[in-house]
Amino acid sequence: MTKIFKKTYKFAAYTSGYITLFLAAFFTLFLVFINDFNIWILLLFTVLIYVFSFFVIQYRVEKFIYKRVKKIYDDVSILDASSLSEQPITTNMETLTKQVERFAQHKKLEIEALKIRENYRKEFIGNISHELKTPLFTVQGYILTLLDGGALKDKKVREKYLERANKGVERLIYIVKDLDMITKLEVGDLNLNKEDFDIIELINNVFELFEMKASKKIISLTFDKDYKFPVLVHADKERVQQVVSNLIVNSIKYGQQDGTTEVRVEMLANNKVLIRITDNGVGIEKKYIPRLFERFFRVDKSGSRQEGGSGLGLSIVKHIVEAHSERIYVESQYGIGSEFSFTLEQAK
Repeated sequence: MTKIFKKTYKFAAYTSGYITLFLAAFFTLFLVFINDFNIWILLLFTVLIYVFSFFVIQYRVEKFIYKRVKKIYDDVSILDASSLSEQPITTNMETLTKQVERFAQHKKLEIEALKIRENYRKEFIGNISHELKTPLFTVQGYILTLLDGGALKDKKVREKYLERANKGVERLIYIVKDLDMITKLEVGDLNLNKEDFDIIELINNVFELFEMKASKKIISLTFDKDYKFPVLVHADKERVQQVVSNLIVNSIKYGQQDGTTEVRVEMLANNKVLIRITDNGVGIEKKYIPRLFERFFRVDKSGSRQEGGSGLGLSIVKHIVEAHSERIYVESQYGIGSEFSFTLEQAK
């Protein structure tokens, strides 16, 4: 808009100059004709004509621009009244300019946000397609083999194929259940049954559940010290166990062989308890950390699914913690290890 105004001033100045030259020449001829030529009268006449014509032309040009811009502004306001200022537009060009510039900036931010959402949508659809097609193709492959009749006669082969097809179906159910849960979490449609319980006992139970899984990679599941007394928290026990289980399983999946997963429980101010789960695994590159809690986001871009899972674990963890009005944190150094921590309310 500033460039436009500069051009209007320039246009007014040049046009006024041409008009002044023409009228000054005409006035000079008139003075000579009446034998009353006076240089001072001619100069005064020239200045007055220039100033008057400049302001008239400038006013008319600004008025024209104002009407055009206001028409565009009003047309847009009909389509998107919610994003425009509720204050009435004045006939002041400067005020209108500020309003239009503010509106343009707002729209620019909206467009950038839409581009980010569109990229996220495309990536999400690609990820979920990848997650679903693997078990679907597995199930389809074994069923088609059975339908061809080659494996139907051999009972052992038939049972093996059916068992593998069933595993594919179970994985599909697992993904769908996680999607259903995360949808409920995102819309706030998950009821939390809060109660007082011992977080140390819960973590011990999770250790026992995944002891065999950890032993296969020679990973030790341990506390940072011997907790002789219970640490009571007030939360949904089942959901908190899901959070701890997901974080422990992740530490085992991506932990180094012959490594350690250590859990530390700390008492904080304002009746808060911090649970820290640390491993000495492969770690996470800094650029990936902001996206860790996105649905289906994986650091490994190779598409390998050897470690299993739905790709929704960390996203569910984040939503469960936030449903308790608490916070989750992550710190990691690539090649050294990672630490996930979250807070809970201490039982009174």
